[in-house]
Amino acid sequence: MSLQEFEKEAQLSKSEYMMFLKHPAWLWLKKHDKNKLPAPDDNLQAIFDEGLEFENYAEKRFPKGVRLGFNNYDEYISLPKRTEDLWKKGTKTVFQGRFEEGNITCICDVIDRISESEIDLYEIKSSTKVKPEHYPDLAFQVLVLESCGFVVRNISVIHVNGKYVRTGQVDPMALSAVTDITNKVRGKIEETEKNIDLAIKIINSREMPDSSPRYTNLGALSEWMEIYKNLGNTVDPYSIYNIIAIGAEDIGELEDLEITLIKDIPDNFELTAKQRVQVTATKSGERNIKKEKIKDFLNELTYPLYFLDYETAMSIVPPYDGTSPYQQIPFQYSLHILEEPGGELKHTEYLHKDNSHPVPKLLEKLTKDICPTGSIIVWYKKFEMARNEEMALMFPKHKDFLEDVNSRIVDLMEPFAQGFFADKDFFGSASIKNVLPILVPELSYKNLNIQEGASAQRLWTDAVVKNKTGINKEKLFFNLIEYCKLDTLAMVEIWKVLNV
Repeated sequence: MSLQEFEKEAQLSKSEYMMFLKHPAWLWLKKHDKNKLPAPDDNLQAIFDEGLEFENYAEKRFPKGVRLGFNNYDEYISLPKRTEDLWKKGTKTVFQGRFEEGNITCICDVIDRISESEIDLYEIKSSTKVKPEHYPDLAFQVLVLESCGFVVRNISVIHVNGKYVRTGQVDPMALSAVTDITNKVRGKIEETEKNIDLAIKIINSREMPDSSPRYTNLGALSEWMEIYKNLGNTVDPYSIYNIIAIGAEDIGELEDLEITLIKDIPDNFELTAKQRVQVTATKSGERNIKKEKIKDFLNELTYPLYFLDYETAMSIVPPYDGTSPYQQIPFQYSLHILEEPGGELKHTEYLHKDNSHPVPKLLEKLTKDICPTGSIIVWYKKFEMARNEEMALMFPKHKDFLEDVNSRIVDLMEPFAQGFFADKDFFGSASIKNVLPILVPELSYKNLNIQEGASAQRLWTDAVVKNKTGINKEKLFFNLIEYCKLDTLAMVEIWKVLNV
């Protein structure tokens, strides 16, 4: 059950404080009009579930710990009292205890007793390192705890050890790592006290703060834009908010200049190279095609042409021996083959369907499907090449083959990423999901039951790795094949457009 369902309007919780830091209006909506806030979709929920699984392993660092938490409103309300009772009994470590003082409250991942009043505070995060947002998160908790009379000695983040390699059963101690950030959190206390006062004023205000995206922080611009549109704000497709990778500070500068559309941006406004390509294409309204550059790119290709795409799955807790947290493990590929100019387009694929390490069988088939000559065409070669390097380390007998594949890889994204082919409706992106509907509108992911990689990963993991019940695997496997097949067919058709 979601914590946000139970937080009192009169109190400021840690999660609400973090909303405030992302955008002040986010907090106001949570307290006054929460229906405007989107519910987590299935992919986001899967990320939450992964984090909870890691949290269970991280807690094993404290064998004497007792977990509290809540499942309903009454349990949430009683949580501070239950936490206090547990502490009075002399419990060494408390997981998910709740503390409150006045109008601030927080649930702490781990409180470890040093003495009657002295404690160490740990926050469990599913990242592989400490991130900037972790400091204010823990500073808020420190203020709550010290308002309750505790002395917080050490402040640490327990995070994922990205270098962990699974061998046999998962080792909870090796899977996680601990980083002490006491001094940096202490340096945030004064700022946090001021921010809490501002947040409380917003909670008590009858009017929502300015909702402009210029006020976003902590990398929350894309999240806030979804909420911003839910507020009834009409966002022109060619507005400044849709400039690729634009920051809140630049949005603010453009708003101060009373500029809302890309076409009105002054030529002397500072932009990145990718942003400049997008702005130029938007202003002209015409495609910018550098034919000689594209011709040079295409002339580097040699037949047969192999259009290759992997689908991968990753998880915080490595599922197989030899794998690490967040490692992208290929479980599927699609391969379109054109053996000669004007030849017949052929297709083959592999999809792993049982809960064993997918790479050995995938490579067994791939080595038969790809011959020693010809260009291997992918979209965003860094991804496929990295997977090949990882598979070579896991299964050295395929090392020579995979190194040869990498030596022949050509990135079809390059003409778009380099600005050799620019269209205003790419919106500055070289993603195949942005390029395909503009260049080959008759092909569409929208007609598929699976439309993007995150869903493919989640659904395959649920069906194959977790073996969840109630899944029509035959239908799912068909949908996965159709999705991956479109990825490589899309490359074929885009390649044809470049050849015109």
